[in-house]
Amino acid sequence: MSMFCFQCEQTAKGTGCTISGVCGKQPDVASLQDLLIHQLKGIGYLADSLRKIGIRDSEADIFTIEALFTTVTNVNFDSQAIIAVIKKGDTLKKRLSKLLIDSGADINNFPEAARFTIGSTETEMIAQGAEYGILSEQPNEDIRSLQQLLTYGLKGMAAYADHAYILGKTDDAIFAFFHEALSYLNNKEPAVDALVALVLKCGEINVRTMEILDEANTGRFGHPQPTQVSTAWKKGPAIIVSGHDLLDLEELLKQTEGKGVNVYTHGEMLPAHGYPQLKKYKHLAGHFGTAWQNQQKEFDNVPAVFLFTTNCIQKPRDSYFQNVFTTGLVGWPGVKHVKNHDFSEVINRAKELAGLPEKAGSTLTTGFGHNAVLGVADKVVEAVKSGNVKHFFLVGGCDGAKPGRNYYTEFVEKTPKDTIVLTLACGKFRFNHLDLGTIGQLPRLLDVGQCNDAYSAVKIAQALAGAFGCGINDLPLSLVLSWYEQKAVVILLSLLYLGIKNIRLGPSLPAFITPGILSFLVENFNIKPISTAEEDLDAILNSKVA
Repeated sequence: MSMFCFQCEQTAKGTGCTISGVCGKQPDVASLQDLLIHQLKGIGYLADSLRKIGIRDSEADIFTIEALFTTVTNVNFDSQAIIAVIKKGDTLKKRLSKLLIDSGADINNFPEAARFTIGSTETEMIAQGAEYGILSEQPNEDIRSLQQLLTYGLKGMAAYADHAYILGKTDDAIFAFFHEALSYLNNKEPAVDALVALVLKCGEINVRTMEILDEANTGRFGHPQPTQVSTAWKKGPAIIVSGHDLLDLEELLKQTEGKGVNVYTHGEMLPAHGYPQLKKYKHLAGHFGTAWQNQQKEFDNVPAVFLFTTNCIQKPRDSYFQNVFTTGLVGWPGVKHVKNHDFSEVINRAKELAGLPEKAGSTLTTGFGHNAVLGVADKVVEAVKSGNVKHFFLVGGCDGAKPGRNYYTEFVEKTPKDTIVLTLACGKFRFNHLDLGTIGQLPRLLDVGQCNDAYSAVKIAQALAGAFGCGINDLPLSLVLSWYEQKAVVILLSLLYLGIKNIRLGPSLPAFITPGILSFLVENFNIKPISTAEEDLDAILNSKVA
């Protein structure tokens, strides 16, 4: 059975995975995810149509973001779990369809995605997914490129919307846009201008989504504070938490308190140490390992438990397979899944194992969210005015295993001593161990947080622009970004919506962006592929256009 997927940066040969995913996704899972996306277009049409006559369906809202998030790279590899989502979606679609028909709509006017019936067996569903795959959708490659750019933007935004929803924060305008965009994707003859408008609107709505996520995180856990985090191991039972979900971490910390189990963060969970309501737990012992793509090597034969809370899971090796647990939307065949934040089995397994031996480590620093940085904004502005700070760089994004990512380490190493580097997401693990020193009392390397915290970077840039009475593009600020999956895609769309230009993007450009669409992005936003660290730094620092 073949497949086609090119939604991540590491896609095979830079064109698309056709045998199995570089991420580990198998053809059956790829087809089921394609079927789920097709189903979501139908649900989007129905929910959007119902909204237009004043009927809002909260189940459709939540199902949409959870189902989209399920299809994000490295989230769910379990075919049975995805089939369960598709069956739930089918029940929902039938109910929404009846609501719309009862209101006077003619089912014959519904798009095919709103009328089709899912297969009764797994084999039939997989065949349907293959029928509705990416390459079957649109013969015009530029239009298909825009459709996929919008689809991947929706997937990334769904992840942020789901994180906010879990913490009790929603905005109906966000749900409305999901349905509007999915509904338009049913159009057999879409207009390029309409697709471009929706792509940029996706960026706009994602700014709002990141805003409510920021409100949710800081409202629950407090504003991050600059914090030093140890990478040393403490002797004893250990649970290592990966992913992004802070609520899962908080619940685990509550349930492990006083039980002699140390909890460590991994990957994108590092910034959790900066939140007051999380760092107060004394058994939040430190940070384990580096970025997600190194987990198989770093977890190998480690006598600890590994809990995956969102995306970033890879196929667990046999040496630690039995010690892996998933929660939320994450799934891997045969891996135990935690429901309802009941981590008792996770804790018991950690106690059964030998536990970590004592091991020396280094120190990482995190917690420079917008509240912390803007709290010393006067010092930052004065440092710029006095000439002590000549330039700001935002160097961050997703990390990955593909060659070429050492560029980001070299770039940061070569930044002049009178510049400040802001960073976020797991791309920081390429260089967050470096000691770049300080400028006055300001560290030269400021970890803003997770990819989920991109809003913090936007707030900082907007505040600096306000302080200097200029636009963001007029600041001595350059963005050098790495991407891997769909959350990075939607952050890029948000930056484009905000009018930010001259972004350098790497390590390679998306396979789903055609030359025609790339020309549009270059012409309108001056997006540049990265070259070498030296060449890019020289171009940034020695030309008027950063």
